[in-house]
Amino acid sequence: MYAVLPARCKAARLLTVFVVREDAMSLFGFATRAERETFEALTSVSGVGPRMGLAALSSMRPAEIQNRILAGEVAFLTNIPGVGRKTAERLVVDLRDRITRLDVGGEGVLGGDSALSQGRADALAALEALGFARAVAERKLRLVLRSSPGTQNADELVRLALREQG
Repeated sequence: MYAVLPARCKAARLLTVFVVREDAMSLFGFATRAERETFEALTSVSGVGPRMGLAALSSMRPAEIQNRILAGEVAFLTNIPGVGRKTAERLVVDLRDRITRLDVGGEGVLGGDSALSQGRADALAALEALGFARAVAERKLRLVLRSSPGTQNADELVRLALREQG
């Protein structure tokens, strides 16, 4: 976070989250909206506090957190300091549906430019309508987007996703 701050005596813009508890009031600052939204999503899970949310953001970018949760990579999530197997499983179960709605700066499944996001969202809805489970549809879209990053048309995304074996 310190690396993205401007030079000394220059204006800085931080996005904050104010956490009030019985024993403390804490203010957490974030450089981007994606970081703040990811922090809020993580800390909304039972058993995940601000310290663990910050540890996750220190270990991974918001897009990587989103992609790991969507892929259900419990073992990888246990690499976050303070996150054990049960907490990682809870993160996946509790956040799988909500985390796709986070805008993580174009790096995640539904992040980025609005036309591209809309195409991805439409493709995801179409795959679900075709009977694919949400997690499977998201995985197929991620594979397509890695192999064809410029694709933004929903029809083309669905066509390519149906060809994916993953």
